[in-house]
Amino acid sequence: MNNLHPNLHRIAGEAVARAIGRGLTVATAESLTAGMVAAVLADIPGASGMLQGGVVSYQNSVKADVLGVSRDLLDAVGAVDGQVAAAMAEGARRICGADVGVSTTGVAGPEPHGGKDVGTVYVGIATADGSSAHPYSFEGSRPEIRALACAAALERLLEVVAPEGYRA
Repeated sequence: MNNLHPNLHRIAGEAVARAIGRGLTVATAESLTAGMVAAVLADIPGASGMLQGGVVSYQNSVKADVLGVSRDLLDAVGAVDGQVAAAMAEGARRICGADVGVSTTGVAGPEPHGGKDVGTVYVGIATADGSSAHPYSFEGSRPEIRALACAAALERLLEVVAPEGYRA
């Protein structure tokens, strides 16, 4: 994982330090990255001061039943969608009792999924101010796309926990 994106631990370390410095807690909801974001955060000493928990929601049933993503939304747009990413982040924030939720959903390949091209990724962010999603289009192998999605999620998290304040 580090070989695929050498800055992962630097970004995660900064996010952990800033979250702790501001007294913010974080939760994850991961489909595409299957726990990678939470694992990279947990690699940082002191992460227990900010990381509440996470949900690996690879299947739509977990997105709906655990995270509370609308089944109607999932049926209408599929799992790889900005609205789904935002709802996943909000679900993680709610069920883990965190200040910030971050989510990933997308297509790592090797084949397109649900009409979405390989490399299509959405990162969701949720705070008390609401939730949003950020679209990405990555190129590379399956492991490369997953590492890039993890880095994007950590970068979005870092933006939110930065001293300047929340940006949803």
